[in-house]
Amino acid sequence: MALNFVEKIDEWVKVEHVIVSVSNKAGLEILVPGLVEVNPDVKIYSTGGTFTRIKEILGEGWEKNLTQVSDYTGQPEMQGGLVKTLDFKIYLGLLSETYNDAHVKDLERTGGVNFDMVVVNLYPFAETIAKPDVTPEKARANIDIGGPCMVRASAKNFIRVASVTDPADYPRILEGLKANGGRIDLNARFELARKAFAHTATYDATISKYLAETQFEAVAGCYDLQGRNEQ
Repeated sequence: MALNFVEKIDEWVKVEHVIVSVSNKAGLEILVPGLVEVNPDVKIYSTGGTFTRIKEILGEGWEKNLTQVSDYTGQPEMQGGLVKTLDFKIYLGLLSETYNDAHVKDLERTGGVNFDMVVVNLYPFAETIAKPDVTPEKARANIDIGGPCMVRASAKNFIRVASVTDPADYPRILEGLKANGGRIDLNARFELARKAFAHTATYDATISKYLAETQFEAVAGCYDLQGRNEQ
């Protein structure tokens, strides 16, 4: 398999298309108006409860800046929110490169956009398993799939995309955007990628440790096992 090596990139990227899908919604009231202030034409793509919260923050006229991911992809969310962002158009927009003609044609063919920033934090797995009444099923339900995929994709493509995983970084990112005409530089994108991969590594390690320490009997006890006694 031929790997995709890149030689030409932009040091500065203007933030025009942003995916926001967060479990921890703290700081959205700072981030969202800040993004719109920096770029009044910014397009934010969101899902589920995050979409609802951003709509509240934007208020009247929210349609100018906010789009439901399902409207963008043309695919409704799976029941229970199990599949929201795992879609070709999403990952084309995350992994595409500015100076790759084939990628540009793919975007044109699908009606996709380049995403310049991804704002994602993950289901609260560590917080869930710390509760005294946690069951293996409650833990399992809080294993995030789409979030880590978007974080990893955007962080891998730091040559063009900013991967934001920590609400504490919102003010600093906005300050940088305001100082630089709504653009973010390669150094900032690289630093965010470092933090993003550390975030997903810790997340996966926490899941792995929990599963390793959980007895099968506790898992089986959560369910009505069909056919358990069949040979």
